[in-house]
Amino acid sequence: MSSIAERLVRGGYAAVFRSVFANMDPERAHHLAFAVIRVLPKVPIVSGLVERYSRPSALDGVTTMGIHFPSRFGLAAGFDKDAKGIAGLGVLGFGHVEVGTITAKAQPGNERPRLFRLIPDRALINRMGFNNHGAASAARRLERARRNPGRPVIGVNIGKSRVVDVADAIDDYLESTRRLAPFADYLAVNVSSPNTPGLRGLQELDQLRPLLSAVHEAAGRVPVLVKIAPDLDDEQIDAIAGLAVSLGLSGVIANNTTIARSGLSMPAAEVEAIGAGGLSGAPVAARSLEVLRRVRAAVPADFCVIAVGGVTSEQDVQDRIDAGATLVQGYTAFLYEGPTWATRINRLRSRRLRRAGR
Repeated sequence: MSSIAERLVRGGYAAVFRSVFANMDPERAHHLAFAVIRVLPKVPIVSGLVERYSRPSALDGVTTMGIHFPSRFGLAAGFDKDAKGIAGLGVLGFGHVEVGTITAKAQPGNERPRLFRLIPDRALINRMGFNNHGAASAARRLERARRNPGRPVIGVNIGKSRVVDVADAIDDYLESTRRLAPFADYLAVNVSSPNTPGLRGLQELDQLRPLLSAVHEAAGRVPVLVKIAPDLDDEQIDAIAGLAVSLGLSGVIANNTTIARSGLSMPAAEVEAIGAGGLSGAPVAARSLEVLRRVRAAVPADFCVIAVGGVTSEQDVQDRIDAGATLVQGYTAFLYEGPTWATRINRLRSRRLRRAGR
């Protein structure tokens, strides 16, 4: 896509966002956009043209966990909860797509409304509650997605089913692992969402150790990572990072959404009226970078660390790589920046790497 065409698409999306999406229920807007993404690979002329310009530069590829990633930048879990849009998201330029969070049992999630925009802050608050159709349903789609030769790397994020007691969490995660690991390039164990009662308690080492050990064993050769919360203190971050290394896991994802509400420009009364949920987007950037640096300092140099939280620009991607990230993910900015977001990041990264003589 030429720079002129790219600016036109970006400007058009900005106009549509202001006039349409900003006045629409956020979840409905997401479903409309997602429907277009799903259709994209089924229109070969259009998808071929888009993919030609969105494709990451080979200079940005990296091999980690025994997997070659075509670029450092990918899409975080939360956007494609049921593994329905992998091909289309790959066409848009994401080098990897982490689907989910998927639970062993199908579940509707929390009551609506459960997704809220904080437009002045370029942020979201969500309390979706792992709404998805369950591991068995996702496994069938993942099996088909893996057969696509041009697909992005596929990560699968798994979490605890809401109806399952915390005491029975291991068996629940194992059910998801056994169904999904055969079709995943890597598995991410989500113990850090604030929207499932009791889930964050699984980050306590006495509960986390047996859970990660069991999932790691059941996954076989499939790399396993653990996704942590930004609300942990330094001692907890160090402990979980050390545990991941000692158990032979392949990496840590730093980090999930936050329950904090500091530093927002949106009026406090409006934020309070939204209620509970995880905050993501630009306001999380500084804390996510702190957590990333803490994790990187606690693990070996070749240990995979995926940075996520507040990533909007190519410079944000580079800042996280400079801070020790192996891979970088984004999500919230996708809603604000539009369909050319990954393309712009890929093109800017290509220019940066060429200038650096890579």
